[in-house]
Amino acid sequence: MKKWLIIVGIIALFFIGGYFVVSFYAVKFIEARLQRVVGPGFTMAEIKIRPTYLSARGIRYEDPLSKRRFFSIEEMRIYPALLSFLKGTLLEVRECAILGPSAIFYRSQEGHFIGPWTAMGKKEKAGEIPDKKEKKEKESVRIKIDRFRIKKGSVDFEDEKVGGRPPQIRLRDVDLEIKNVQYPFLSIHSPIELKGKMKGREKDGSFSIKGWIDLRTMDMATWFKLQEIEVKTFEPYYRKKVSAEIESGRLDLEAKIDVKQKMIDAPGQLELIDLRIKEEGTVLWIPAKALLSLLKQRDNRIQLRFHVKGNIDDPQFSLQETFFTRIALSLAETLGIPIKVVGETVLEGTTKGIGGIVEGLKSFEKMFKKKKER
Repeated sequence: MKKWLIIVGIIALFFIGGYFVVSFYAVKFIEARLQRVVGPGFTMAEIKIRPTYLSARGIRYEDPLSKRRFFSIEEMRIYPALLSFLKGTLLEVRECAILGPSAIFYRSQEGHFIGPWTAMGKKEKAGEIPDKKEKKEKESVRIKIDRFRIKKGSVDFEDEKVGGRPPQIRLRDVDLEIKNVQYPFLSIHSPIELKGKMKGREKDGSFSIKGWIDLRTMDMATWFKLQEIEVKTFEPYYRKKVSAEIESGRLDLEAKIDVKQKMIDAPGQLELIDLRIKEEGTVLWIPAKALLSLLKQRDNRIQLRFHVKGNIDDPQFSLQETFFTRIALSLAETLGIPIKVVGETVLEGTTKGIGGIVEGLKSFEKMFKKKKER
C-alpha cells in the first residue's frame, strides 16, 4: 500500500506542478523516477493530461528475476486537488481510480505471501539500506487521498503451503473503495467497501466486505459475506479433515470481523446448501451417514454458527484450524449431541487450545465407529 501511495504522489506532483508537457520524454522521465521507488521491472506505456485528471495507461510490473508478471493496470486516473500545493508539503488527491487491474500472488510452501508488494520491496527486505537521498524523498512525501477506487479488477491466488494440488482462488469484477487514505499512515478509521465474484467450476459466487480499517494498525470492524460459493473451491483446505468424498455443494457465510491490537473476534454463520457427499468416511470428524441423515431432515440445508477468536501474531493460533474446529463442534451440536458427550477433552480444549478440541472431536468419531461395530 505504501508503494502505491508513493506512485500516486509522484505522478500527481508532476501534474500539479505543470513541469512537463505530454510527450514521449515525460513518460520516460516519470517512468524512470518511479523505477527508483518501485525497482526494475516497472513499465508505463503513456501519460496524458485531461482537463480534470491525469491518465496513466499500460502500467506493468514484472519481477526481474522470475520474469513473472505480478500486476498490470489498464489505466490509472488521478484527480488532484489543484490548490493542494498551497498547503505546504501535503499533496491532496480528490480521487485515485485504478481501472481494469490484474494481480497475481501466492503463498509459498514456507507460508510466505508473495505478490507485487513483496516483489517491489525486495531491496529493503534483503537487508540493503537505501541511500539517504532516496530515504529522505520517501519520508518527505505526504499524501492525502479522499477516495481510492479499484474498478473491474481481477485477482488470482495460489496456495502452495496446503500441499498436494494447491487451491486456486480466482476473483473477478473486483470493486474496492477506501476513503480518507493518508500517507504516512495515521491511526484513523478509513471506510472500506469491497465486492466481487469468486469463480467456480459450474457457477460463480459473490463476496463482499463493508466497514472500516485503520491502515496504520490494521485494526478493523467489517461485515464479511460469501454467497453461492462452491464448497469444492476450498477442497485443498479441508482435504485432510474429510475422508468422505464431497461431490458438490454450495455455501453462504456471514461474519462480523473485528480486529483490535492483533486480536481477532469473528462471530458468524455458515449455511451448507445442496451438499452431496458419499456415505463412507467422515466430514470434519463427523460420520458421513449421520450428516446425510441430518441433510435429509432439513431439506439439504444446514445452518451452523461459529465464533473465531485469537491472537493473529500467536504462532500457536491458526485461523484455518480454528474455523474448521468451530464448524465441527457446531455440526455435533446440530446433530443433537451434547458437547460433553464428545469427551471432557473438548471442554478442556476451550482453554487448552485447538489441539485439545480436535482430540475431543476425534474421540467423538471413534464413539460412532464403536456403535457401528456393535
